[in-house]
Amino acid sequence: MTTVIQNVKLLNEEGELVVSTIVIENGKIASINGDIPAGATVIDGIGHFASPGFVDVHTHLREPGFEHKETIATGSASAAKGGFTTICAMPNTKPVPDSVENMQLINGLIKESAVIRVLPYGSLTKDISGEVRTNMQELKEQGAVAFSDDGIGIQLASTMYEQMQQAAKLDAVVVAHCEDNSLIYDGVMHEGKRNKELGLPGIPSICESIQIARDVLLAEAAGARYHVCHVSTKESVRAVRDAKAAGIKVTAEVCPHHLLLEEMDIPSDDANWKMNPPLRAADDKDSLHAALLDGTIDCIATDHAPHTAEEKCCGMVGAPFGIVGFETAFPLLYTNFVETGKWTLKQLVDWMSVKAAQIFDLPYGTLEVGASADLVLIDLDKEQTIDAEGFVSKGRNTPFNGWTAKGWPVVTMFEGNIVYQEAE
Repeated sequence: MTTVIQNVKLLNEEGELVVSTIVIENGKIASINGDIPAGATVIDGIGHFASPGFVDVHTHLREPGFEHKETIATGSASAAKGGFTTICAMPNTKPVPDSVENMQLINGLIKESAVIRVLPYGSLTKDISGEVRTNMQELKEQGAVAFSDDGIGIQLASTMYEQMQQAAKLDAVVVAHCEDNSLIYDGVMHEGKRNKELGLPGIPSICESIQIARDVLLAEAAGARYHVCHVSTKESVRAVRDAKAAGIKVTAEVCPHHLLLEEMDIPSDDANWKMNPPLRAADDKDSLHAALLDGTIDCIATDHAPHTAEEKCCGMVGAPFGIVGFETAFPLLYTNFVETGKWTLKQLVDWMSVKAAQIFDLPYGTLEVGASADLVLIDLDKEQTIDAEGFVSKGRNTPFNGWTAKGWPVVTMFEGNIVYQEAE
């Protein structure tokens, strides 16, 4: 089957938008601006921007075990609506992908339900308990994209070091949610000014940065590739920057909400503003921006984390951490950073696709001849207000409800097939 997408705008090497034609054959990009084969199905892109499908290395699909929050079907459809065509699913499911049997179960569910490419993580420890180490070789053979106990920081340095040694032999990436449990203090938001105004317990910044500092030294000793989840503090940025300067094989991600919001934006004791790591201080947010621009932070990931309305309805204490992010990530970032001249469109696309894929050596996130035809058409001029009730995701937990943004995906294609199309 041959599909031709005409009259779309592609980014050239200089970051300029150029009107182009894309020819897709058998799920791959056959040519760009080449001859149009006879009998091809032609799609008019009506001048929309064609981007590589976005790659999200940090997501939560909840299935198996927590289908009341999200399923692979609803989560992958939500991602497709947001322009994502490859997502990596964290292992905090029930059962955990900590054995061959559990990985096979999850792979079967993905094959049955996902509308885009879903790559599962394997866990670093059994039942993500931080104690008994998993057999990473067996899990990698079953398709684990990388290894993490995300949601829980590994407390024992010996456990992390031994798994990094195993990962180094496999050339696998160890991915870490960095949090020292002894420094959480039952906090529900950042320990700063706003938590005191709201009378809520705070989580100090050192809780995150101290584990990053530990882990980069362990990675150096083990010769392992190490990726830091959702960096949120200036001290964490410093630890990653210093590690990179020392030649340690470390990469890092940042989430849209940590780039867009800080502690003083939290209006009240509202659990839709509760995420982990929490929204930090203004100077932390500034440090994250600088780190993206200088390459200390490598990519943007959503940390899409759906919960039910009932779980999020009654204030921060007792509510679970996390917000959804698939369907709002690109418009929010485009509006607040590209439209304002702080970033270029090419930078944003690179952080959401090319560089994200490179961390795990994934052959996705590019629009090149021979590549998988994973792409998203975006109406950069379309402006609309975010309405959480209209999300495809089961989760409605977002602090961005009611925000107005530009740059909305209108068509998403995965391997040459349309998996999301805006309703007429």
